[in-house]
Amino acid sequence: MIIIMKSGTTREHVADLSTWLEKFNVQAKPIFGADTIVVGLVGDTASVDKDALLRDPQVENIIKVQEPFKLANRKFHPDDTVVTIGDSVKIGGNKVVVMAGPCSVESHDQIVDVARHVKAEGATVLRGGAWKPRSSPYSFQGLKAEGLDLLHEASMDTGLPVVTEITNPAHIDLFMEKCDCFQVGARNMQNFELLKELGQTRKPVLLKRGFANTIEEFLMSAEYLMAGGNNNVILCERGIRTYETYTRNTLDISAVPVLKRLSHLPVVVDPSHAAGIYWMVEPLAMSAIAAGADGLIIEVHNDPAHAMSDGAQSLTYHSFAETMGKLRSIAAAVGKEI
Repeated sequence: MIIIMKSGTTREHVADLSTWLEKFNVQAKPIFGADTIVVGLVGDTASVDKDALLRDPQVENIIKVQEPFKLANRKFHPDDTVVTIGDSVKIGGNKVVVMAGPCSVESHDQIVDVARHVKAEGATVLRGGAWKPRSSPYSFQGLKAEGLDLLHEASMDTGLPVVTEITNPAHIDLFMEKCDCFQVGARNMQNFELLKELGQTRKPVLLKRGFANTIEEFLMSAEYLMAGGNNNVILCERGIRTYETYTRNTLDISAVPVLKRLSHLPVVVDPSHAAGIYWMVEPLAMSAIAAGADGLIIEVHNDPAHAMSDGAQSLTYHSFAETMGKLRSIAAAVGKEI
């Protein structure tokens, strides 16, 4: 349930109303937007006295939210949410944010070199994997804690904030000190125990859509994070599994406008994991920006032919520079910038 307040309603009145509403065993969450004030109710609202609510002179309207995701719902929060990674990188504003780096951290020299190159071309967030959940138990699983340390060193060298994947709730404290944004991978999108624990932090979480999950299931996973009090959630479309086998996954570009319509959370796209083919990264990234994405997460490697994971989808320094030039043109065409 969402209560829309009349223009000019004071914060004191909203606070008093929220206190009264919580007598019905629901959580009242006021949202003060640029033009609208709403009070969202989370929980079982069946016992809430709607007639008494409508007698409040400052209540404009009451809307029943049918969707199971409440906190992530745009009806609950009409204005776009902007999530800040590190000190100043804002996801969800007028700038399209590019997060770039290798699939896996392989060595100190590798990650620092990649970080310096992607920053020079306009990337503002460094991505890289320390723990790597792989389909095969025989594949490279990442450098783990050492890899996290190396990411942190690259961050200190370049000033780029870090986004990296976490797979185990027991690692949260370690990650809190060494990264600026948790990444929850596609395989862990419905790892609800992990989501609950991350929801207790206030560090940003980049949540990837599972390759066989619906939009509603995706937003319900975001709801787990937000129900714990962490509203710093970034949604990431990274391709879904279809009957097509030419590409690794099929990028669901339609998910971008759908998510932007249903939710107030920022949306980024991962064209690298969607296709799994390096030469498709550029056109898919361009399409994502045109569709309204707030950011991109792109894999870049200093030597893709000898990468320890996902070299086939990684861009070289030269191709990344060329791609960034084209992405700037697309961003300008839709009134944004990189």
